[in-house]
Amino acid sequence: MAGRVVGRVTAVFLTLAAVPVIAAESPAEQISAFRLKHGEVRVVRDATLDGIALQQARAMAAKDNLSHEVLGSFASRIAPARAGHAAENIAYGYESFDKTLRQWIDSSGHRKNLLLHNASRVGIASAKDASGKRTYWAMVIAGDYEPKPGKGKIRRDKEPLVAVKRDTGPSTRTKSTDCHIKVLSLCI
Repeated sequence: MAGRVVGRVTAVFLTLAAVPVIAAESPAEQISAFRLKHGEVRVVRDATLDGIALQQARAMAAKDNLSHEVLGSFASRIAPARAGHAAENIAYGYESFDKTLRQWIDSSGHRKNLLLHNASRVGIASAKDASGKRTYWAMVIAGDYEPKPGKGKIRRDKEPLVAVKRDTGPSTRTKSTDCHIKVLSLCI
């Protein structure tokens, strides 16, 4: 009887040992996988963009306010990255990046940002509000770091291509910061 138990335990152990351990993909790898499926190139984490995203996530958490403008305009916040174009996704509610990414993929404006053409770098951060119950997320994606031949200098005085705020439903929208999709400073 003891021999059978040892044999079964050994068999179970060997079976479990044969199962490969799958490491969870990093947020940049998850975004890259999504981009590759849709014909865009990989993105890599960027320390400057991580810092911009972290400042945004912390400010939203501190003020308990989901807003692209909580720290000022996106154009001024993204300037240190020296990117030709950039976009930002923000969200709150989910503790895991996996669920937040799924939420962004399922939203057309956020999805457009994830698939920003020629993007090569990304920054991602989260922060909890004072109660510790709400997690705020910020993702900044950027590209076109080098001017294209014959195109001259990169213009940095424009707003981002698209900046998307999570739609919180049919609330009264009275402020310009409450737009669902922002394209070149226009709320649509």
